[in-house]
Amino acid sequence: MIGHPAFIVEAARTPIGRYGGALAHIRADDLAALPIRALMDRHPRLDWGALDEVILGCANQAGEDNRNVARMALLLAGLPAAVPGVTVNRLCGSGMEAIAQGARLIAAGEAHLVIAGGVESMSRAPWVMPKASEAYSRDARVFDTTIGWRFINPRMHERHGTDAMPETAEIVARQCGITRAEQDAFAAQSQARAARAIAEGHLAREIIPVPSRQDPSVSVRHDEHPRPTTIEKLASLKPITTPQGTITAGNASGVNDGAAAVLLASEAALISHGLTPLARVLGAASAGVEPRVMGLGPIPATQRLLARLGLALRDFEVIELNEAFAAQAIACARGLDLSPADPRLNPLGGAIALGHPLGMSGTRLVGTGAHQLARTGVRRALCTMCVGVGQGIAMAIERAG
Repeated sequence: MIGHPAFIVEAARTPIGRYGGALAHIRADDLAALPIRALMDRHPRLDWGALDEVILGCANQAGEDNRNVARMALLLAGLPAAVPGVTVNRLCGSGMEAIAQGARLIAAGEAHLVIAGGVESMSRAPWVMPKASEAYSRDARVFDTTIGWRFINPRMHERHGTDAMPETAEIVARQCGITRAEQDAFAAQSQARAARAIAEGHLAREIIPVPSRQDPSVSVRHDEHPRPTTIEKLASLKPITTPQGTITAGNASGVNDGAAAVLLASEAALISHGLTPLARVLGAASAGVEPRVMGLGPIPATQRLLARLGLALRDFEVIELNEAFAAQAIACARGLDLSPADPRLNPLGGAIALGHPLGMSGTRLVGTGAHQLARTGVRRALCTMCVGVGQGIAMAIERAG
C-alpha cells in the first residue's frame, strides 16, 4: 500500500449464529457494538478518544441497522461521542471494504487509529413495503430483505438479469463444468477443516463470548453453523433452484448473524500507544463482473491486486476465499490456477461450514487470516470474496515483525 503503512493490531468477532439461532435476539446495532467493546477491553490503556474513525460494513441497512449503524454501534459500545462513524455497503464485501477504507485513511496520513468491521443480523432483517405508486392503488408488494433483490429496476433486469444468488451459482457451475459431486466434496472438506480447527482451538482467540438468550450466565463461544456431515449426506439433499440443479443447502453458505471488528493503526500510533501489531495491510483491490456470474468476482479482483503488488499466489501461505457457494469457490480456485483441495485454501474451514453473515464476512476473513499469520508464523495471507450484483474484492496482509 502506497503511503504510510497500516497495521492490524487486534481482530475480534462474535460467534456466527444460525438463522433464528443463538444471536437472533440481538439487534444489529447491539451486535455490532460487541466486537468494538471487545477491542476496547483488550486494550484498556489505549486512549480511545484518539480514535479517528469507526467504519463498519453492512449489507442490509433496512431495519435496526438503519441510520448509520457504525455510529450507533460505537456509541452503544461506550466510545466517546467525539469519535465519528460511517457505514459502507459493498454487499457481501462490506466488511472487507471497511478495512480497506480504514487502511487507506492511514496510508494517506489522514488517520492514525481506526476501527473497521462489519455486521449483519439476517435473522432480524425486516420485511419492507414500497409506497403506493398512485392514489388509491390496490397493488401492495412486500419484500423480504434477508438476502437478494428487492425493488427491482426493470432496466437492470433487462440488461443484466436479476438472478437470485443460488441461480448465479448454477450459472457458474454450468459455465465452468463443475459437477454436483465436486461441490459436495468441497463442502465436506470445508466442514472437516472447520471441525478440526474448532477442536484444536484455532478460532478461540478471534471469538468473543456472547451471553445466551436462555441463560445470560452462559455464553455462546462457538460458531453455530458447522455440522457433522458426510459426502453421502450431502448427496442426499435436494437442489434449491430446479430438480436438475446442483446447488443445495449443504454446498452453499448459510444465512447467519454476526459481527466483527479490527483495530487499525499507523506506525506512529503503534509507537505512541505501545501497541503490538498482528499484521500489516499490503493492499486491496476490487473488480466487476457480470451480475449473473457474480461468484467469479474474486478472480479479477485478486489478479488486479497481485499485479499491483508484484506478487503471485505462490507468495501466500494462507488463502481465505469466501465460500458463498462451493461452485463459485471451485471456479475461483481453478480460475486462479489453484487446486480446490490446496491446504492453503481456507485451512480452518470456510463459509459453507462457518456461515456467512453478509456484512461481517469480509472482516471475518481478514481477522482469521491475521490470527493465522500470528499463530503459525507464516508470512502472508490473501483474503478475497465475491459480491452480489457482480463484483469481487481482495486484500493482502503480511505478518508484522
